[in-house]
Amino acid sequence: MRPLQNGSIQSPPRERHTDTMSHPSEVQPSQLKILITNIVFDGYTGTEIVVRDLASELKRQGHQPFIFSRKLGPISREVQHLEVEVTSDLASLRTVPDIIHGQHHPPFIEALLRFPGVPAVSVCHDATSRHDEPFHYPRILRYVAVDERCRKRVEKTAGIPLSRITVILNAVDLERFRAREPLPSKPKRALIFSNQTGQVPAIRSAARRMGLELQVLGLGAGNAVPNPESMLPHYDIVFAKARCALEAMAVGNAVVLCDCGGCGPMVTSENFDSLRSMNFGQGVLLNPLQRTHIEAQIERYNCDDATAVSQRVRVEAGLRSATQHWLALYADVLAEFRETNIGSALEFSALSDYLHQWNYEARVDWEREQLQRLQTVPLVGNNLVPLGKRVLTWWKDRESRLSAKCF
Repeated sequence: MRPLQNGSIQSPPRERHTDTMSHPSEVQPSQLKILITNIVFDGYTGTEIVVRDLASELKRQGHQPFIFSRKLGPISREVQHLEVEVTSDLASLRTVPDIIHGQHHPPFIEALLRFPGVPAVSVCHDATSRHDEPFHYPRILRYVAVDERCRKRVEKTAGIPLSRITVILNAVDLERFRAREPLPSKPKRALIFSNQTGQVPAIRSAARRMGLELQVLGLGAGNAVPNPESMLPHYDIVFAKARCALEAMAVGNAVVLCDCGGCGPMVTSENFDSLRSMNFGQGVLLNPLQRTHIEAQIERYNCDDATAVSQRVRVEAGLRSATQHWLALYADVLAEFRETNIGSALEFSALSDYLHQWNYEARVDWEREQLQRLQTVPLVGNNLVPLGKRVLTWWKDRESRLSAKCF
């Protein structure tokens, strides 16, 4: 289990750049049936939290979300208790959706093929993950990125018109992550809020020198909890990134952007806009994990400014209003689809391109490329390559066994 990460959206435009959409459309659709796909829906990780929170809010606002993933687990059971249908088999769905909210291309393409008359929205959550690789398909009428790095990734994909790309930033369930009591003038307790642990030694060293009591919360530390909102108010400074950082800001913690990938700045009123456009994520962790960099950010602690940041998050990044922006986007897609005539030839052509890109040989070529890159890593690269090759061989043997069963 991973620390909860809520998310959904703050909405920019329906056009190419990230000028924010100040208000959702006043004309909202009646009850919509929305199929959301995700590569797994098992634990409390990144996009799984996004799916849980968006589906829950859509349900609260009178719509009918469905969730499709091949791997289900504790979080899927939690959502089912909210009377949201969750399935690992699309054939079992009791109704045809009005729109597909596609995350991760393997389950997304399956949903597109299962429901050939349904339009779709594609969402890119990660600038590097293979599962988040965008692809062109005629019935995908909007491509949504969660930050500027993801937007650039989508823009590089052949066949996707720039006019169909937009950015919808992450948001927080403010009913879950409530504002804490005012911060002390001087920080006393700090928290690493992350599933990763590579950053822990450097942060621990800095915290010790700065007189901070430090705790770690997350999967890597073996103490992930399903309700981090109950833990965050007990700390003054939180080291986190992406949605974890946004959640801590919503509560009212002072947040230093830091994770295993590097160290970024303390989030302040001054840098909030530029950091949010990057999802407070990996793209802003520009400094190495060194004690001196971390100490410099701890020294920027200002309880009043942290409160001002929290107030901005609570005004601008709430899940409830963000879901209204998603609904406005769905309405635009449905209206456009009604005026569009997409022939089967276009769909078969796009499917052929997809299969060409994502066939087994292409995946193996990609893995080999990663192994070659790994060899260039100083000191450890050559030691890790044999392990990578063994994993690749196991994968190839597994694919062969599965293929044999199919025939």
